[in-house]
Amino acid sequence: MQNPSSQSPSNDRRETRLNPLAPHVNSGQLSPEALPYAPSYPSPYATKDEQALRRIKDPRDEASLLRPAFLRDIEKIMHTPAFNRLAGKTQVFSFHANDDLTRRGLHVQLVSRVARDIGRALGLNTDLIEAIALGHDIGHTPFGHAGETFLNDIYHKRTGRWFFHNVHSVRVLDILFGRNLALQTLDGILAHNGECEAARFTTSGLSTFAQLDELIDQCNRTGEGAIGKIRPMTLEGCVVRVSDIVAYVGKDRQDAIRALKVPETTFADGLGSYYNSWALSAFISDIVENSQGKNEIAMSDEAFAELRRAKRENGEKIYFTSEVGDEAKHVLSPLFEMVYEAALQDLKEHRLNSPILAHSVRPIERALAHYERTYDWESDLDQTVVDFIASMTDDYFISYVVRLDPEAAKVFPHRGYFDNLGY
Repeated sequence: MQNPSSQSPSNDRRETRLNPLAPHVNSGQLSPEALPYAPSYPSPYATKDEQALRRIKDPRDEASLLRPAFLRDIEKIMHTPAFNRLAGKTQVFSFHANDDLTRRGLHVQLVSRVARDIGRALGLNTDLIEAIALGHDIGHTPFGHAGETFLNDIYHKRTGRWFFHNVHSVRVLDILFGRNLALQTLDGILAHNGECEAARFTTSGLSTFAQLDELIDQCNRTGEGAIGKIRPMTLEGCVVRVSDIVAYVGKDRQDAIRALKVPETTFADGLGSYYNSWALSAFISDIVENSQGKNEIAMSDEAFAELRRAKRENGEKIYFTSEVGDEAKHVLSPLFEMVYEAALQDLKEHRLNSPILAHSVRPIERALAHYERTYDWESDLDQTVVDFIASMTDDYFISYVVRLDPEAAKVFPHRGYFDNLGY
């Protein structure tokens, strides 16, 4: 039998490791000068539950002691079919038989965890934070950002409009499933935009559904010109926005190493997989340290520079290589075209047993009927096709493609659970 002590990590492994590229960013400790968090003294900048605004005044949505306003939003989001499907959607790596790699369903939970840690320490509304975090990617396509790009390319070519997963996430919850979420929740989902980092986030001043709808319309019509200017209306939304990057910048690296896409020694900081642990401790404590008592969410210059550096390095060594880049484009881009055209034709010919009507239109109609609302799918068939494709899991998309063309099964890389065992 092995000596139990030989199975334990060495003392060196248990010591906190520093990032040589950001040596002054502390690793999880607040300075004595940082204001302590006291649960009985919430931040004056926190969003209060009684401030929740909804489109429709419905007795079923009234807050109670057991179910405050934003807690209701959490439950509304989690009990949608779209939330279930996040478990079957790519975060970064699509074609791997490895259940330990992050899927989008785990990603939203990791963002929620990071954001609630920060929000609790700052005395913010953690229910609102959790609602925004759990809903922020609910409108995401299959196959991650590659899928988002392919769907947008087709949609824009056909209609002149733009597809963004954050805008579609609001559509899923507000229009397709009629969940009557609070304005603050929908705004935070729209403004999460985890691809755009900033050292400081201040609130936007948005205060009405009319302003939100106008912002969404601008995004649909003008694309990046509007997307890049969005800021959250609440500090809770600001926390989720920065937490999105914090949650994935180290985790994506861990997954790349686990998927054997890159070795541990690939990255300039020398931390390998440990970077995720370092990043969570360092960035969370830095954000709390620099945001305590302020009407903004901020990072130190050194921490922000490191966050940008790590994200840029991920791009160079993970996101724009292999299946995440060229391989995905070669394999998937023409298939998105095929799926789009097939679904559109099914709608035009009103094929009642088609997947888009059976698996998308009819279920949405049933869901909306519960709220005495309807799905106006016939007035904009391109939008209806986008609703369908964006809702798909990776496996559903592949099954649909193979249904359309059995030969297409050959283009998907087949990687089994036992391919790397060597026997």
